[in-house]
Amino acid sequence: MKLYAPWEKAFKKVATPFEEFLHAQTTTGMVLMFMTVVALVVANSPLSEIYSHFFHTNVTLAVGEWQLSHSIHHWINDGLMAIFFFIIGLEIKREILVGELSNIKVAILPILAAIGGMVFPALIYSAINYNEVGAAGWGIPMATDIAFAISAVVLLGKRVPPALVTFLVALAIVDDLGAVLVIALFYTSTIHLTALALAGVAFLILVAFNRFGIHTVLPYFIVGLVMWFFMLESGVHATIAGVIAALAIPSKPKIVPLSLPQEAKNILDEFQNYPQNDNYMLEEQQKALLQNLKDKIDAVSTPAARLEHSLHLPIALLIIPLFALANAGISIDFSKLSQTLLEPVTLGVIAGLIIGKIVGIFGISYLAIKAKIAQLPKQSSMSQIFGVAALGGIGFTMSIFVADLAFLGNDILIFQAKVGILIASLFAGIFGFVWLRFIVKGS
Repeated sequence: MKLYAPWEKAFKKVATPFEEFLHAQTTTGMVLMFMTVVALVVANSPLSEIYSHFFHTNVTLAVGEWQLSHSIHHWINDGLMAIFFFIIGLEIKREILVGELSNIKVAILPILAAIGGMVFPALIYSAINYNEVGAAGWGIPMATDIAFAISAVVLLGKRVPPALVTFLVALAIVDDLGAVLVIALFYTSTIHLTALALAGVAFLILVAFNRFGIHTVLPYFIVGLVMWFFMLESGVHATIAGVIAALAIPSKPKIVPLSLPQEAKNILDEFQNYPQNDNYMLEEQQKALLQNLKDKIDAVSTPAARLEHSLHLPIALLIIPLFALANAGISIDFSKLSQTLLEPVTLGVIAGLIIGKIVGIFGISYLAIKAKIAQLPKQSSMSQIFGVAALGGIGFTMSIFVADLAFLGNDILIFQAKVGILIASLFAGIFGFVWLRFIVKGS
């Protein structure tokens, strides 16, 4: 019987981790879309100077003579986004251990499709920008924004079979892994070996925590923060620390899950032995029993699962919106827009995200299925794979992130890349959605 809070549900609908993941990504996509519009409106309004000044304001952390000083924009991209990359690391780990990527027969199609969806956009961009000043931006069109892509698919509801949604998720996870590797290997200018070695020591400590069976999150957080700092000082992009830290988070429960039902029953039986008083207040022993039950439930789940569950909402509602607000606000001179669209960087990004993703994802999937290397997702068609390939052209978050790294300090090239990303992502989203909604037979 529910006594209070009549407007709240007493119990939430039971959702699987995968359903929670889809819901979180959909929420992220919707909020991201809203904040992108806000950033564009503000950047092209009388508030544009205030907007620019705010994100370039320096924030300093100082202890005695030591200090770490960066702009708000830098703190968001190198600090808060490390938490975003931490979630990506947890998602990659989960998919490899228990998700779609754990079964090679099922995983082979999204893996091959993701590789194709990274290689072809990079080749197309490189061909357009060969010997041009923007040649370093070949990594920009390689990325797919998982939140936007999944949001588009979820809006289609039952018109898209579950297996196709799973295919897209697995593809996007592999794509994220590829983007992380590209950032770590190709967008690191100067490496300071001492700082990098100290970051490596911090990682080894995290691994030791895991091996010794430490399931409390706080030690991982403290050492992970130290690793982030040394990674920042090393020259390797600090967000990579988030992915690496995620790999060390325990993914095994503290107690055997099958033992929980009986232990929970024993605790609840003892709980019921206490009489219920008139004001429904719990006895101290009942409170202790409930805490014991909670501890048992926490011991059955894993730190990785708990962190992924608890961090999705703040990332969706705080970190990603801040990133969009700080990075999507480009001031557009519409009189020169046609000229910007003809720049090699802009053309390369647009062609890479639209043509490259379709050729890479759909083309490689088609060849793999015809060669019987892989199988179509259940109840799916090649036409639907084509629609998903089009949605893969929504680059946004990762593409903007890579653009800032590729053209660090060159505002003109960053502007051209962001214009290309926005146009390509908008077209890819609309085209992919319309294709799956109205063109695919039987959808």
